[in-house]
Amino acid sequence: MSQLSYVHGASSQPLIGKTIGVVFDETCAAHPDQLAVISRHQKIRWTYAELQRRVDAFAGGLIALGLEPGDRIGIWAPNCAEWVVTQFATAKAGLILVNINPAYRLSEAEYALNKVGCKALVIAVRHKTSEYLSMVHELRDAGRLPHLEVVITIDDDPHRGCQSFPHVSNTARLADRSRLTEIGATLQFDDPINIQFTSGTTGFPKGATLSHHNILNNGFFVGEALRLKAGSRLCIPVPLYHCFGMVMGNLGCITRGATMVLPSEGFEPLAVLEAVSEERCEALYGVPTMFIAVLAHPAFDSFDLTCLRTGIMAGSPCPVEVMRQVIDRMHMPEVTIAYGMTETSPISFQSSCDDSLEARVSTVGRIQPHVEVKIVDEAGRIVPRGAPGELCTRGYSVMLGYWDDAERTDEALDRSGWMHTGDLATLDADGYCNIVGRIKDMVIRGGENVYPREIEEYLYGHPAVQDVQVIGVPDLRFGEELCAWIVLKPGEAVTDEEVRDFCRGQIAHYKIPRYIRFVEGFPTTVTGKVRKVEMRETMIAELDLKLEKTA
Repeated sequence: MSQLSYVHGASSQPLIGKTIGVVFDETCAAHPDQLAVISRHQKIRWTYAELQRRVDAFAGGLIALGLEPGDRIGIWAPNCAEWVVTQFATAKAGLILVNINPAYRLSEAEYALNKVGCKALVIAVRHKTSEYLSMVHELRDAGRLPHLEVVITIDDDPHRGCQSFPHVSNTARLADRSRLTEIGATLQFDDPINIQFTSGTTGFPKGATLSHHNILNNGFFVGEALRLKAGSRLCIPVPLYHCFGMVMGNLGCITRGATMVLPSEGFEPLAVLEAVSEERCEALYGVPTMFIAVLAHPAFDSFDLTCLRTGIMAGSPCPVEVMRQVIDRMHMPEVTIAYGMTETSPISFQSSCDDSLEARVSTVGRIQPHVEVKIVDEAGRIVPRGAPGELCTRGYSVMLGYWDDAERTDEALDRSGWMHTGDLATLDADGYCNIVGRIKDMVIRGGENVYPREIEEYLYGHPAVQDVQVIGVPDLRFGEELCAWIVLKPGEAVTDEEVRDFCRGQIAHYKIPRYIRFVEGFPTTVTGKVRKVEMRETMIAELDLKLEKTA
């Protein structure tokens, strides 16, 4: 069996058999004076005792609004201290937190909120060019959010049809606090507690439903791999709406009394440098493009980063030269690489602090504790070590399923509990995993997973578009960029920019194709299947020629 591509993360460290609320309270009791949250852009510095007070107050306020365990409550906001409070308050109240991507626009937000029947929504009024509250007003006024009863804004100002975050926190009565205690006693660690949307091959995102047990343990064991401890400070510039932020970041910290450091609302290289240097952070998270941007900042050499030791680079493959610079120039000799997916809470593989540079740039590390992985061929048989096949994961980390989508849940989870990732991978003799490709057409742009079919479905809605295929092409900055091949209806004429304008404000900015090519048709196989590999090769050749001409 040792020669087959199967690994199991045997561990002497047991799984945590508790809810998030219980572990949160235990940590607050053990480290009341330890800093829990530093939100630099908000000038907030809360100890665990203060965070607990705010979490309990907001949880009580949510109960006072009539929310019951199992109700879905969305959060649509960039990184902020209120995001952290909402995460733990909903967990203690038994509410299912629904993460809404801050980059979503009207059609995406409408779909997500209605798909899971969100009864309440915590929302930032705006962020950068996104007017969240205006979009919600537009949808509510048109009767397009039938389930949404309560909107809570993250500010002190009054807004039409909304309640403010501070007001909700201040409305909790003694009876509501008592009810919160009662609810806590009934919650089970296998209860659903979080829904995160992943782009779907059908054109619509799927709501991966995760339990206390899923994400609490994954956050804990990711923190173990980094050797985080009480008092460690972790810089979290990755978005909290994603597993990278709220699980690997927030839950990784609260399971041991570490400090969550939020440098800014969204990623800003200078804010990261300032946060790490001035707060003396021990660990830093990011996708490769973030580390590249930090290293390239003009003021990089003026900051003292000697406090750094470790962190995680994940989301897309890491170039070896970038890893070398992170280790040497950013003083992160114990930086690790991690691999996973939202549906598995997310991490299945992670390199260790002691792994060689070669192992950290050529693989995604070894199996996480209490997780099983097998790599199988098209017939479902486990392949020999070193042979490529589909990576399948089983264990505590596998999601409960896709919300209200039994068909796609059954496609992803087989009867033995294996999650089929759609990723092509190999396992070597020492158990290191290498991701060699993707079975599906998923594109990873700057750490964001994008399924071409979702964008194709949207572009089909353009009145001039007859057919469309979307592919990923290599990009030095983002790893991959999107390219759309479009067949127009007879007699129609559309420019590249008009296609992009059709997308702006309706789908997330990172889903808007950078390259657009108008064609008469697509290369196909004899059976009529579109040959996206050939399309990709064609674009690579064309873009290289263009780069040479403009050089």
